[in-house]
Amino acid sequence: MLDVADPSTAALAEPFTRTLVRLLRAQDTHGAWDAKSDAEILKPFVVTREERRAMPIIGDPDPDVLWRIEMFYTAVGLQVESETGVMAGPMTKMSHEGFGRLILIAGKLIVLSRHLRDVHRFGFDDLSALATEGAKWVAKARAEIEAHPDVARA
Repeated sequence: MLDVADPSTAALAEPFTRTLVRLLRAQDTHGAWDAKSDAEILKPFVVTREERRAMPIIGDPDPDVLWRIEMFYTAVGLQVESETGVMAGPMTKMSHEGFGRLILIAGKLIVLSRHLRDVHRFGFDDLSALATEGAKWVAKARAEIEAHPDVARA
């Protein structure tokens, strides 16, 4: 049973985190993660400050990190769609040095625009930070859709 007093466990119950877990489990076409808990599946998204400091920033970003960035923002789009009924999807352009841009598009509206840098170190201090950051981007995108509903539904 989940201990809701534990912030990490409580983070697993947040709507964004549940969406991200569903998305990640959908990527597991062979069932390799069936026995893993949600926390274990989200573990690669948790990168402590010490781990970040130890990571080299020279060289190409790891494909696994790029995949996690894609999954994070795809989950933002899915949660936005769940809350607004407007489909939103990410587009990313990344250089080999770990710098780039990400946009989340809903209809003809850019609901989120982010410059990404230092993607080698993409991650969150803990599951609570992951849930908070995801919810923040969902709220910003939802606000854009609510401000410009005709463009988002075009």
